[in-house]
Amino acid sequence: MRIESPRILAALGELGVEHRPGASLAELTSLGIGGTSDLLRIRQHQHLPALIRLLRAEGIEHRFLGGGTNVLIADGELPWVVLQLIGPRPDVVIDGNSVWVDAAADLGRAVTTCARHNLGGMEGLIGVPGSVGGALRMNAGAYGTEIGRFVREVELYRSSTGENETVRDSAISFEYRHTSFAPSDVMLRARLDLPSKPYEEILAGIRVCNEKRRASQPLNQKSAGCIFKNPPGGSAGRMIDGLGLKGFRVGDAMVSDRHANFFVNVGHASYSDMLGLIAEVRARVHAAHGCDLEEEVIVWNE
Repeated sequence: MRIESPRILAALGELGVEHRPGASLAELTSLGIGGTSDLLRIRQHQHLPALIRLLRAEGIEHRFLGGGTNVLIADGELPWVVLQLIGPRPDVVIDGNSVWVDAAADLGRAVTTCARHNLGGMEGLIGVPGSVGGALRMNAGAYGTEIGRFVREVELYRSSTGENETVRDSAISFEYRHTSFAPSDVMLRARLDLPSKPYEEILAGIRVCNEKRRASQPLNQKSAGCIFKNPPGGSAGRMIDGLGLKGFRVGDAMVSDRHANFFVNVGHASYSDMLGLIAEVRARVHAAHGCDLEEEVIVWNE
């Protein structure tokens, strides 16, 4: 979708919104797949409600993009504009054991910033790609650590009210790769409480997690992390691997030969290639195990 009205463009400028026409979403996502649309970059959280009201009044559909590391986006000209939050500097503010982190902050960098202030607990999240906002939405986790356990409050844009709100942890449900946030809620920033821990001890834990990732994940290839959630009591990766599907491909979309729950773009994979691979692998797992794998990757279609 393209915004061409001088009146709307002027209103975007008044809200401090940066307008990038015809942005390639393939260049903004870790899979390297996605069509084109106008990109609206938002630097001031307080203007978000007014921006959404403007777009709705003009009948302009929109979607929010975070770090772009857990999303599969359709090809071609997209029927909505894309909104993206741009974090302030600094985007991590520490006060004792409390840490305010902007949703646009890189998750791994937030972990290391806290570590330098002797605040630990999140070592397992160091290699999880993407933004803090995306981690909050899906309760990102790895190696026994989930971000939800540290959250004390979240500032968000609530689509149902059209306003920015603050939600306490007691009103948020954090489960495995799922939270109680509405799909249309937009994370703005969060306050975390982290335990004190010596920096060298945190660093040792980070090194262990990084070594595990390097040994088992295709870090140098285009992927969106795990494609499927693990079923209760099981492992999606082991199920896929057990069917001998490592290296199986549809077009340029391939099941990684390092980790079977990572699907990689080995060339110029299209949205249809990746979607077809997901469907085929899901069907084979269902036929073999009677299990319907649920996608962890977020799919943007038309």
